Amino acid sequence: MAGLLGSQRRLNWRAAALLGLISSTFSTLVSQFLAGRIGRDAVVDWMVVATIPLRDGMLQSEPSWPAIAAGILFHQWADFTWAVIFFWLLGRWTAGLKPRTLLFIALPWALFTSAFEWFVLVPLIPFWQPIFTLNQPYWIGFLVHAVSASMYPLFPWLRDWLRGRLPSPHGRFTAVWTTLAATGLLVLGFIAFLGWQNRELPWMGESPAFDQSYMRRMAAHHAQGVELAQTAIEKARDPHLKNLARLMAADQKGEIAIFQQWWRSWFGGDLPPAAPEEHATMPGMLSSEQIDGLRRTNSDAFDPLFITLMTTHHQGAIAMADEALRHAQRGEIELMHGSEGLAAVEAATFSLLVPAGDASADRREQAPSTHRH
Repeated sequence: MAGLLGSQRRLNWRAAALLGLISSTFSTLVSQFLAGRIGRDAVVDWMVVATIPLRDGMLQSEPSWPAIAAGILFHQWADFTWAVIFFWLLGRWTAGLKPRTLLFIALPWALFTSAFEWFVLVPLIPFWQPIFTLNQPYWIGFLVHAVSASMYPLFPWLRDWLRGRLPSPHGRFTAVWTTLAATGLLVLGFIAFLGWQNRELPWMGESPAFDQSYMRRMAAHHAQGVELAQTAIEKARDPHLKNLARLMAADQKGEIAIFQQWWRSWFGGDLPPAAPEEHATMPGMLSSEQIDGLRRTNSDAFDPLFITLMTTHHQGAIAMADEALRHAQRGEIELMHGSEGLAAVEAATFSLLVPAGDASADRREQAPSTHRH
């Protein structure tokens, strides 16, 4: 009996490890392809993930390939580990479940694992890394975990395959599910490729005037944020503040690049600079005298002045983001600047399936923003 149980555990381990490789790779690809559609810069996100095991030193104003690779590998390791926990450590209760049962359990498991990571493992024990939870909204983590867990119904077939039990009674379900997953991945990849070629799905809505003005204004606002952050990278004394400034610069450069890509796709040509009258309506924009004063400030007084000015700048960005939540007609803009929870999931779905601006207006509520500026 002990030998049989040991054999079953080894089989569960092998199947769980193989499933972990599949589910983690699937969620990595979906995350990469989906990022631009929801207003995220995947390169910056992978860099921030790398800070979880490797600390703030991975933060750079221009994310490096080692930082990106470290983030991807850590994400893969985390997804792999959750699959092994589910099917090997908890295998007594989970290894014998049927595919449809696993599909039903996938979302609750994703909710548990994402919440446990976001509220406990990452900011507290064992990693003590709050940067990640400050930078990435929880709902994105939940979606990533849900995508990974959506591969769990493949486990029964994988276990049958490893022990030579073919044809498996789970073969038909597995064939249908893998076909759907592969098709979805190809569609997302194709949409992402179009985006990289400046061929996003066309802008649709009643009038593009607000979206165009908002993109010009927020890009200009971000550009000043990058300027402030670069100054802090050079002059800040506190190492944590210096690292945070690197993240600010990378984050806002990434969003400017996304705005530029969207503009070329939707309206043609390069994103034009904000007009003088648009500058005048931007809350939180600092004067040239304030920026020059920051640059001239001696090192002892720099950190508190930078925090004060950047806080003012951020508060202005939040006000602009709140305005976008009320008036923007593209779901991507809404997602980039403030949606949370179920509203964010709904907006993400609409952004992928119904990118028309008038659909966005129907679902928008005047909710407070949590803009990442």
